[in-house]
Amino acid sequence: MSDGVQARLDALRAELDHHNHCYHVLDAPEIADAEFDALLDELIALETAHPERITPDSPSQRVGAAPLAEFVAVTHEVAMLSLEKTATPTELEDWANRCRTRLGEESLAFCCEPKIDGVAVALIYEDGRLVLAATRGDGQTGEDITANVRTIPAVPLRLRGDGIPPRFEVRGEVYIAKRDFAAFNERARERGERTLVNPRNGAAGSLRQLDPKLTASRPLTMFCYSLGWTEGGWRPQTQMEALEHMAGWGLRTNPEAALAVDLDTCQAYIDDIAQRRESLAYDIDGVVVKVNALDQQRELGAVTRKPRWAVAYKYPAEEATTEVLGVEFQVGRTGAITPVAKLRPVFVGGVTVSNATLHNMDEVARLDLRIGDRVMVRRAGDVIPQVASVIVEQRPKDAPAIELPQSCPACGSPVARPEEEAVARCSAAPTLCPAQRKEGLRHFASRLAMDIEGLGEKLIDQFVEKGLVHTPADLYRLEAGKLSKLPRMGEKSARNLVDALQASKATTLARFIYALGIREVGEATAQSLANHFGGLDALRAATPEVLEVVPDVGPIVAEKIAAYFNNPDNAKAVDELVEAGIAWPAIEAVADSLPLAGQTWVLTGTLERMSRNEAKDKLIGLGAKVAGSVSGKTAQVVAGPGAGSKLAKAEQLAVPVMDEAELMDLLRIHDAL
Repeated sequence: MSDGVQARLDALRAELDHHNHCYHVLDAPEIADAEFDALLDELIALETAHPERITPDSPSQRVGAAPLAEFVAVTHEVAMLSLEKTATPTELEDWANRCRTRLGEESLAFCCEPKIDGVAVALIYEDGRLVLAATRGDGQTGEDITANVRTIPAVPLRLRGDGIPPRFEVRGEVYIAKRDFAAFNERARERGERTLVNPRNGAAGSLRQLDPKLTASRPLTMFCYSLGWTEGGWRPQTQMEALEHMAGWGLRTNPEAALAVDLDTCQAYIDDIAQRRESLAYDIDGVVVKVNALDQQRELGAVTRKPRWAVAYKYPAEEATTEVLGVEFQVGRTGAITPVAKLRPVFVGGVTVSNATLHNMDEVARLDLRIGDRVMVRRAGDVIPQVASVIVEQRPKDAPAIELPQSCPACGSPVARPEEEAVARCSAAPTLCPAQRKEGLRHFASRLAMDIEGLGEKLIDQFVEKGLVHTPADLYRLEAGKLSKLPRMGEKSARNLVDALQASKATTLARFIYALGIREVGEATAQSLANHFGGLDALRAATPEVLEVVPDVGPIVAEKIAAYFNNPDNAKAVDELVEAGIAWPAIEAVADSLPLAGQTWVLTGTLERMSRNEAKDKLIGLGAKVAGSVSGKTAQVVAGPGAGSKLAKAEQLAVPVMDEAELMDLLRIHDAL
């Protein structure tokens, strides 16, 4: 072996040991999980090519971190193994084919469930009582964390029901739900305390606290996902059967777990969970696929500390580390000045990211962010990338601080920050600041507002820069002949845009109110205002006291609405839009008399006859409030194919559930009235 290969082996082992210590012991990760995995994969590949150089203390020879010295060591009766990884349908098929070949079976059934991004834990019950909880540790030896796990409400201290084995071990994942994580950090910020880096890191650190009272203060929960071993007469035949029995005894299992009768069904499940990943209440990094029959699992066995009968299908990583190259300040439609981090491009969440929002200067201060810092970037689905944390230990000595500009980067007007707000704003009127004008026009033309087809960002930029459009009403004065002479605008494109503008004039009062861009007035509040007042004139004349009567409108929002319509420039802009021909059907009903007034509805799963937004609009039009989560106050849930945790929560709370066909029947009845 060359000195270069040995040097690389030594370097990889040292680096992996360092990051293992940072993550599992210090609760202060310096790299993202995907980067750690890449280093480990490189080490395993080198050791596979040179097996004579594998050492017992190599990071490849253990599943997780070694036990902390302060905790009592626990030897697992059956090793807690890690999982082989796949990332493509072809790799999954290769794994399934290897299972079929070893078993001599033409077809296999699988148990699938989301791979929770948390901490693996083993629970031992004797005579139905929890007697031991241990971390996975290195797979063979873990840490006794019984006192800490006993503080987790989701973990039963005593099981219920019949047929409980005299002694058995159940394994699962301890984690922090997204909403609980956000609430915990918000409270920590208010108290000036240290926030958690991410839910997984928070769960790991919480379980390794020496004081159980501190663990109890963290919002931990747990899903049980498998049977470790059992003593007594009970011998389940399948993975799904084991989960069903565990749930019956009071152990928390994931309602998303499902049986896949073949590989196609398995892949469909993986694709479905990927689409719904951001709507789940917890972070996941993939799907775990297991051969369902337990006798087949035993026959397949394990190799190099990984079971042959299970695999992790990994989704693209949502976190990565990179460098902050600089900060730019962008101006929004309300004049808000938003700092945006310019990053050294990094691949995260399936795309290359070079920008991340910093929200406001309070967030910059909370992160203690400086130019040149090494940062952890998080991107989840279509959510705008965010800087999750700063790796202060790697900060350059001369890293400059980030300062709020004194003047607007778009128009040069002074920047002001009201005492009661976290956001700094351009002091110029929207018509005088080109950045505010552009963003206001984009909002006006957006799908949920006037829905002007073909009026995109580049066209709006061109209209503003050439002085063709100053207010939304100017859009309706554009002529096809003049438009066709603009760059990238031929006669057909110009005619199509003018036709789209003409078509957008027929709208609803709610859409029109939302399109005006009144601060704090979103689509739901716009609908409430339309339902309550029934017309534009009544809304424009309303005082703050009258506005506060409207559902979802508090004192602050009421003041902003009244101030908007009392502003002469805004009043003129609204008049010009009405004069341009924008109109809507008269609204005879008011909010209290609408059939679904006061009811909160939730949509979950896939709707096949209409889009979720269409269904939402129709329900709001009937007076309902459409929420994103199920609670005891929810009046009705509409569940389509693929409904998951929201449906399970509705069933748990005894909230009425209907399918899409029943929703369509309800809408037809009200349309006929």
